Amino acid sequence: MRENRHYALEDTDTIKDLIRENPWCTFVSSVPGHGLVASHYPVLLDEEAEGIVLLSHVGRPDETKHRLGDHEMLAIVQGPHGYISPSWYGHRPNVPTWNFAVAHLRGVPEILGDEENLRVLDRLVAHFERVLPDPHLLHATAENSEYAHRIVTGTAGFRLRVDHVEAKEKMNQDKSEETIDRIIGHLGEPGPYNNPALAARMARVNGVAPAQGRPVDTLDNAVTQG
Repeated sequence: MRENRHYALEDTDTIKDLIRENPWCTFVSSVPGHGLVASHYPVLLDEEAEGIVLLSHVGRPDETKHRLGDHEMLAIVQGPHGYISPSWYGHRPNVPTWNFAVAHLRGVPEILGDEENLRVLDRLVAHFERVLPDPHLLHATAENSEYAHRIVTGTAGFRLRVDHVEAKEKMNQDKSEETIDRIIGHLGEPGPYNNPALAARMARVNGVAPAQGRPVDTLDNAVTQG
């Protein structure tokens, strides 16, 4: 990732929040003799571990394709992102840009045994189901629990202790507050580039008030969902 100290994201807690809010992760391995292998799976933070530790799984035979545990893996987590038109700046000259938040996380995966993998899958299901009025948990019934024990063998769980982080958050921090507020307003308007999640993150990162009378709790909800 291109280095730009102005947009560097180095705060561990902020990076953890980015992972919590955007759990769909891209895993990339460079496998000798086979080249690059990429897979996409949901991820959780190991909240009890020190530093940044990811918990996830792959469906078999992806663990073989990645040669999981044999070498370093790159995990990419991406937050809200979108196109920014130069017409929104209110002055010229200017060029278009793309705002984004992303973290590149590297480490060597540790493969989990079936029982620990099942516990992680249980947490994963609970994490996404708990906000629903009728959560369908992995062990909600004896029948469902039996099914979960059968299907766990079709996945390979792993723990990724992150030992290298490269993260960036580009949210027009180099612009004036007036320009940032104008961009946020355009992102909230109907049209091809409507992007409330990005508008919310821009407001939070730059510490500006909501644009066009949008209430703060609306912005916070958009960030949480983003």
